[in-house]
Order: sequence, then C-alpha cells, then structure tokens
Amino acid sequence: MPVVSGKKLGMSYLEHFKLEEQPFRLTPDPGFVYWSKQHARAKAYMESTIWLADGFVVITGEIGSGKTTLLQSFLAELDEDIVYAVVSQTQLNATEFLQAVLTEFGFKPFNKDKVELLDMLNMFLIEQYSNGKKVVLIVDEAQNLSKKVLEEIRMLSGIETHKEKVLRIILAGQPELKDTLDSPNLKQLVQRVRLRFHIGPLDKGEMREYIDHRLSVAGRRPNDLFAEECFDAIHRYTGGVPRLINTLCDTALLIAFADEKDVVSVDDIWAAVKELDWKEHEYNTGVFSQLNKPVFTPGTEPSVTRVEIRSEDKTLSTQSFPLGRVIIGRSPDNEIYIKSKFVSRHHAQLVSDEEGATIQDLNSTNGIFIGDKQVKKHRLRDGDVISMGVHELVYHDLRAGIDGSEDTANAGLEDDEASAI
Repeated sequence: MPVVSGKKLGMSYLEHFKLEEQPFRLTPDPGFVYWSKQHARAKAYMESTIWLADGFVVITGEIGSGKTTLLQSFLAELDEDIVYAVVSQTQLNATEFLQAVLTEFGFKPFNKDKVELLDMLNMFLIEQYSNGKKVVLIVDEAQNLSKKVLEEIRMLSGIETHKEKVLRIILAGQPELKDTLDSPNLKQLVQRVRLRFHIGPLDKGEMREYIDHRLSVAGRRPNDLFAEECFDAIHRYTGGVPRLINTLCDTALLIAFADEKDVVSVDDIWAAVKELDWKEHEYNTGVFSQLNKPVFTPGTEPSVTRVEIRSEDKTLSTQSFPLGRVIIGRSPDNEIYIKSKFVSRHHAQLVSDEEGATIQDLNSTNGIFIGDKQVKKHRLRDGDVISMGVHELVYHDLRAGIDGSEDTANAGLEDDEASAI
C-alpha cells in the first residue's frame, strides 16, 4: 500500500479530503445505498412479497452488486406487523435448513427430527396469521442451496390456511442461482415464483452517479474529488460492480492522500490498478479475466463474428467483432444498439470464443428466440437467426469454411445445449 509521508501523519485521510466518513467502505451500509433503476426495481419486487399473499421472489446479481445492502434497506423499512427470518448460511441439508429457519424465528429446534421441525414451523405460521402478522423468509446466498433444500422451500411456500398462503419467500443469490432454477427437475419450484430479477452492473452514467452519491453522503460537497478522466478508467477496471468500484476508489484516494494531492487524477487510478494487480474487468462475470484479454476496440483485432441486424425484411446494419463479449440492447452504451421498446436496456450477450459463439439472454423482458423456440442460452450455428421483438440478428461465423474451421465452429451443438425457458 502507498506510504504516507511524515508531513501527512498529523492529518487524517478524512480531514484532508473534507470528508465526514469513509465514502467507499466495503461493509454494507443502507445509509449509502444508491438507487439505480435496477436496484429500485429489485426492491419494489421484494416489497411486493408483503402485499401479495403468494409472494415468492428471486433476486440475483453479481458478487458485489449490492444485494446484501439492498436486503438490509428492505428489512429496515418493514412495518411492525411483519415477522421475518434471514438465513445466510446455506450450505445445509434439509433438516439443518429447517433448524436455521426456526432458530431465526426464536425457537430452539435442535434434537428434533424433520417431521417435528415441519410441525413446529407450520404451527408457528398459522399462529402468526391468526394474530394478523405476515411472515417473510429471506434466504441470502441462495446459490449454495442444494436441490433438496430448494424442494423443501417449495413445500414451505405451499403452507396455507383455507384462505391464503402464509409464508412469503425471497431468495437472493449469485447468477448461478438462475442456472440452478432453470434445471428441469425444479420446474415445480419455478412455477411458484411470481417474480425474478437480475441486478446487473452499473453503466458508466450510473457508476458516476454512484460515486457522486457516496461522496455526498460522506460529506464531500461539491463532488469534485475525482478528475473527469477518471471515470472511464474506473468503469474499465470494475465493470460497474459496486464493490469493485469501492475498492478501486478507496485505493486511489489513499494514493492521492499519500502524494498530498487534493484531487484524484487518472494517474492515481492507474497506480491503484497496479497496486491491486487488477486486469480489465470482463462484463457480467463477477471475476477478473485471468487471461489478461483487454476489452476489444473494433478494428484492432481480426473479426470472427458478423451480425446482420434486420427489421421488416430490411437490413438495418451489419457489424463485425473479434473474439470476446458483445452486449446487445436498447441502451446506447451497448456494442449492438437496437432502439426498440421491445428490447431491454441490456437484452442479451453474444460471446465469441475459439469454438464459435453463444447467445445468452440477460434476463430481458421479452426474451430471445431461435426460430420459434425461446432460449436462455444457445450455441449458435453459422446462419442462425436470433429474434428480439421486431428485430432479427443473423449470425455469421467468419471462420466457417476456412482451414476446416467450419467443423470446429459447429462442434458440440447438440440440442441439449440450448436451454429453453
């Protein structure tokens, strides 16, 4: 870490930058929560569990996307007629999970078998309903739940009086939870889920608002602590993930403080990146690329993929891309920008690799289709037509037919690789 000069030892980090508290701490703090459009929507979905008798909501997001802070903010605003339990230790078997739930509700459920545990929970829920209380079960880190425990949760969601169901459920977890829920043997559970939402990373505009918001809450007014050219670099290395933004900004502040600067420059960002030993962030993966592949700039690498964008039988544009990730959506910051009310802001991603390309839905509103089949993730063949609302994207593998690469591009494309919703 940077070394603070002797001259600065008498002055604190906060005093130097005219801050009242640390703006980029990593511990979740509802007081610093930034309500991006997607965070506000996720919270609204969680709140819907209160007024929907059969409320069952699934919220997913990348590591560090703000799920825990969001949950804390939700819990802080619950009325007195709401009884809730939060289970965050999820590497449990079915019996241990029931014990964890009952412990959160104030019981001592140990040394009891599963039937007794279910009976205790059932009686508790009915009693709370009779007293005019609403009961919410929140499971954080739900991606670690086994399928047996998820099936147990499905059974719990069905507990009801003669009028209505008595347990509201919120599952929050990392993106793997989405994949687990999409498995065929959990169809019954998914049918119980009323709402599903994925919290993606912040775009550049939201990221800047996020940084300004945290500085403002910490007492820095006006928010002029980061030079203008810093923001592109911050987004480049954090991918818009809040936890990573906090880490990078805090490290850059320490470096600027050590160098007795009043404003963080882009050089401080680069120095922080070097200090942290970070590579450029791969969008939507939640991890840093270990392959050290930079975000591509069109025209600087050989193109392997061509996408033709069509609507109403007319070709609107044709774009070519090298190996890597291409985001498709209604927001102008996407690599493939489609201005349409039927297309979500970040609708889908096209990932080209050494073997071909894959299209994946990013939890869009209207989904993606190959032919008349809606898919979540699909390995593409040269010439495949991807439908998004009233637009079609025709995929072409530019390597097809060159040095026998057509076989490579089409290898391993069995139907089971396309997971239908």
